Amino acid sequence: MATNLESSGILEKLFEFAPDGLFLLDEQAAILRCNAQAERIFGYTRAEMLGQTVEMLVPERFRREHPDRRRSFMTSPQMRRMGSGLELIGQRKDGSEFPVDIQLSPLESAEGARILCVVRDITERKKAEKAVEQSRLRMQGIMDNSPAVIYLKDLDGRFVTVNQKFEELFGVKRESLIGKTDYDLFPKETAECFRANDRQVLEAKKPIEFEEVAPHPDGPRTYFSVKFPICDGNGAPCNVAGISTDITERKRAREALLLEVTNTLVSQLDIRQFLAALSTSLHQVVRFDLAALALFDPATQKLKVQKLTAPFEAEPTGEEMEIDPERSPSGWAFTAREPLVLNRLRDERFDADLLARWARLGLKSGCFLPIISRDRPLGTLTVFRQQEDAWTEKEVALLRQFALQVGVALENALTFSQLTISRGLLEEEKRYLEEELRTEYEFEDIIGESRPLKVVLKQVETVAPTGATVLIQGETGTGKELIARAIHHLSPRRERTFVRLNCAAIPTGLLESELFGHERGAFTGALNQKIGRLELAHHGTLYLDEVGDIPMELQPKLLRALQEREFERLGGTRTIPVDIRLIAATNQNLEQMVQEKRFRSDLYYRLKVFPITLPPLRERSEDVPRLVHYFIEKYSRRLNKQIETIPPEALRALSKWPWPGNIRELENFIERSVILTKGPALNVPISELKLPSEASSEAPLSLEHADREHILKVLREAKGVVGGPQGAAARLGLRFVTAFCQVTIS
Repeated sequence: MATNLESSGILEKLFEFAPDGLFLLDEQAAILRCNAQAERIFGYTRAEMLGQTVEMLVPERFRREHPDRRRSFMTSPQMRRMGSGLELIGQRKDGSEFPVDIQLSPLESAEGARILCVVRDITERKKAEKAVEQSRLRMQGIMDNSPAVIYLKDLDGRFVTVNQKFEELFGVKRESLIGKTDYDLFPKETAECFRANDRQVLEAKKPIEFEEVAPHPDGPRTYFSVKFPICDGNGAPCNVAGISTDITERKRAREALLLEVTNTLVSQLDIRQFLAALSTSLHQVVRFDLAALALFDPATQKLKVQKLTAPFEAEPTGEEMEIDPERSPSGWAFTAREPLVLNRLRDERFDADLLARWARLGLKSGCFLPIISRDRPLGTLTVFRQQEDAWTEKEVALLRQFALQVGVALENALTFSQLTISRGLLEEEKRYLEEELRTEYEFEDIIGESRPLKVVLKQVETVAPTGATVLIQGETGTGKELIARAIHHLSPRRERTFVRLNCAAIPTGLLESELFGHERGAFTGALNQKIGRLELAHHGTLYLDEVGDIPMELQPKLLRALQEREFERLGGTRTIPVDIRLIAATNQNLEQMVQEKRFRSDLYYRLKVFPITLPPLRERSEDVPRLVHYFIEKYSRRLNKQIETIPPEALRALSKWPWPGNIRELENFIERSVILTKGPALNVPISELKLPSEASSEAPLSLEHADREHILKVLREAKGVVGGPQGAAARLGLRFVTAFCQVTIS
């Protein structure tokens, strides 16, 4: 009994102090009991409510209908729980209405059927729900007015909500989409791609950018999507949100820009014009403060840097600067064939001096891109900015596409450069052949019948077919090149090129390049590859005039090329085989130069396989009349004059004159005579040809005449050579110009 009383007391307390309003109703819905919370909710006292029907608590506009609903419930009473979805409203004593939620529980008692009615004031909950709904509507309004596609999915990939832009683009209403997945909306391949991206975001637990393609009535569209996880209070992902922007037109514009850039670059076949076009095109793609193109040189295994123009003035980076690929960011990108971004120009992997050099220019970040064509790396493109953390993923992706176009255009430019070099080689050979033909026309015969000349011609006839190296020696003006050409035209190589090089006419610093050629970048100013005379003479004849003037440091390289029949260009490592016949000529005494250590003995003996010494004109004076007639005919035709006779005394004077300048002097003298001639007889200035024997029969010589005769004697002893250590000027102790003036003025 005590237990029942105790239980009964507990139930009374629970009824009285329950947080909801409690009413005990009879079959007619009369209020039998109510608790304190019921009084607070409706504003009535307990005494005012007891015995009254519940209709007093219902708004007046619903009271007429309420008894019918109540009787219907009592006919088949059953529990009706809260949250059943009915919008119920109560009315307070003051007439104000408020939302309620009601639970009805039928009870059986000894007095008959009873109903326990639980009433909950949901005013605050409705306010909260309204605030949430308003917030949702505001957010939905923001989403619907966004030009981007916005959506929210649950962890299983089902759509929770989408915005109006999503509906417009994909032709689906959000009401029909809620609870659906990508597989219900898109083709399987597209849906699997979207789902894989969602999983990647959930696993990374951070925002990730994607470029996604989705179908559209007008054709596939490309979207730039940012997806990010929505986490609960514990930090666990519960949704995936996505914002996608249609970049189809932007991508088409970018592709059009890249196409325009490609067309611009490909059209520039000259490498220098290509570099200028590259800088201009790069400005159209991204903003930068300094850019450089580095080309890989297989010969040196280094990257050679060419600075591109920049919008700000910086100190020169060195157009011929070389970079070691193993210690540079450019080398890393070149080797890995992947872009490298340094948001701060500090990295222990790379050369600190190189990074410091860039820092001194005010550069703080760089993007290094490989230039590849046909799966072959050609070099790198480097783009700098004066800010740290300056490169976005989109810019790097765009630069990577740009670098691919640069690779195609650069290969075209380099190929064109090689073709230009080959064409230059052909043109140079053509020029040599044309000059050779002109020379044949001008010197179609070697003039003379003297015995010394016949000896020389016999030697030429003997050595020409053999291919042996020939050393032609003789004073200046004796016709060494003419003899060399005769050897070539009588040899089996007559159909190939005759290439000549005057070693005394080329500056010492350029002689090696002229002889062996050079690679691009071998020295400052070497912008293109150059073919040397050795390579031009392949299968032909190389004629080296004034071979005694070749510098000592260059002689071993020439000797090696002659012995090994191969050489390397200046600045190159590739061995080039060569098959030439060498004819060398000099007016110097090479044997004496060898003794004086001014010419290598091994090269001298290599050249002196078959020596030919040309006689001076004074030793073949009987050939002078023939030469005089030949030169008169030549220059009369050229100067359009009719010269028919030569005064006998003039011809005798010409034959007696020693001609220290040999045939060249004779030719120049006859040309001057033809110019002075006004009629049919040659006007020879005989006063310039007075011999010492003739002068001795006249009045005693003055000091001036004595000096003149002494100088002429020394000239004869020097065989007409004025300059050089063995020339007449050195023997007289005079400068070359002084000695020359003394002779000519006198």
